[in-house]
Amino acid sequence: MFEEVSAFQKKSENNLTMASEHDEVFLAPEMNAFGRQFRDYDAESERQKSVEEFYRVQHINQTVDFVKKMRAEYGKLDKMVMSIWECCELLNEVVDESDPDLDEPQIQHLLQSAEAIRKDYPNEDWLHLTALIHDLGKVITLPQFGGLPQWATVGDTFPVGCAFDESNVHHKYFSENPDFHNQAYNTKYGIYTEGCGLNNVMMSWGHDDYMYLVVAKENGSTLPSAGQFIIRYHSFYPLHTAGKYTHLMNAEDKENLKWLHVFNKYDLYSKSKVHVDVEKVKPYYMSLIRKYFPENLRW
Repeated sequence: MFEEVSAFQKKSENNLTMASEHDEVFLAPEMNAFGRQFRDYDAESERQKSVEEFYRVQHINQTVDFVKKMRAEYGKLDKMVMSIWECCELLNEVVDESDPDLDEPQIQHLLQSAEAIRKDYPNEDWLHLTALIHDLGKVITLPQFGGLPQWATVGDTFPVGCAFDESNVHHKYFSENPDFHNQAYNTKYGIYTEGCGLNNVMMSWGHDDYMYLVVAKENGSTLPSAGQFIIRYHSFYPLHTAGKYTHLMNAEDKENLKWLHVFNKYDLYSKSKVHVDVEKVKPYYMSLIRKYFPENLRW
């Protein structure tokens, strides 16, 4: 098993290097679908006001106790049994109130990201599939999955159980979080240790962690470690964009972070008004689903 993982890492690193040496790869646009800069949380608009209110509520309520409760409840994987593609279609019922850049159907964002990566990294089929499924956990906001509020489903993620780094968007609202004043949780390391590994760190609860549980727990997925890492931490902007919380990472985290940096560009900047023909590309992604997942999964 170790030899298989090492071979995968070596092959992936070679492909990662080759892609970085070419200038023809995906070029990020300067403006989002609303004609503004991406992830601009300060621009004056009604949407931005609602996004800030979202983060106010999120920052107040995401505590260690809440995360433990959610991981215990959703870790049972007893909400539904269905296929990956069925979940993709179900996701169209979800609206992400935390996203200042997107007002398109969710499946379009997934396919836009996946198709852009597929073009630049044609040999990394696991990465194409990861892009397709990375946001499927957002279904937890639907009634049949418990109807969690938006603040417990979407938005940037961050560790709980240690100090809230100032790189977190709208950081000021953490002052109303009970853990902010708890001496066990409000230091740099909190309940963790240097290099403990992100797998041992509790993250704020949302679609990232839920989808990670679906992929990594009991469903028999063969998606590589780097793909699982992307799913779990793609909303962890304080890490992959601001470079914070690295003191908690171990060696495997640092290797996987390289692929998360690749993925993030496509996740963020592929949001556009240009729609992907779902039926045209569906057969390719169905083949990847069959390769890496069983027909039906517990959710």
